[in-house]
Amino acid sequence: MNFSLSQAQPILARTPATLAALLTGLDDDWTYNNEGGESWSPFDILGHLIHGEKTDWMGRVQILLDHGEARVFEPFDRFAQFEANRGRTLEELLGEFAQLRRLNLQKLNLLELEGEDFGRTGRHPALGRVTLEELLATWVVHDLGHIAQIARVMAKQYGDRVGPWQEYLSVLGDRVEKESS
Repeated sequence: MNFSLSQAQPILARTPATLAALLTGLDDDWTYNNEGGESWSPFDILGHLIHGEKTDWMGRVQILLDHGEARVFEPFDRFAQFEANRGRTLEELLGEFAQLRRLNLQKLNLLELEGEDFGRTGRHPALGRVTLEELLATWVVHDLGHIAQIARVMAKQYGDRVGPWQEYLSVLGDRVEKESS
């Protein structure tokens, strides 16, 4: 499938409502438990998405458009959510994520990006040269990956309770090590 901003935006716009529908009103056992070890809970993942809205996606879009490869993107702190969201509620995070995403999509629309814009390049601190298309496509895939991650973390809360069906439930497989950008 070729990248299209008009196809990407509906996914980005739906992510906050998808997460709100999945997580609102659930018992803390569903939203604050993880897969064990240093894995992330749905609460942690939501905090990570918020941090990305504040410091990553549109910030990098603007750097790429304003400076091209002359200015390297700021490194992204994949763990900032742990300190930033201490003492906050899931409902607060869901509301903040929805508001930030709405504002970022408004900013994206105001750029009035056209075909040739998507080939413009910037510089990622670890990956090197990247295009605007790659950055925007990554934003979409990042959202979908974390939605899947949240579903997997939640499924694993009952993973040891499904008995012999476990072999048929691929969602209960080992987590993927490289999940965040």
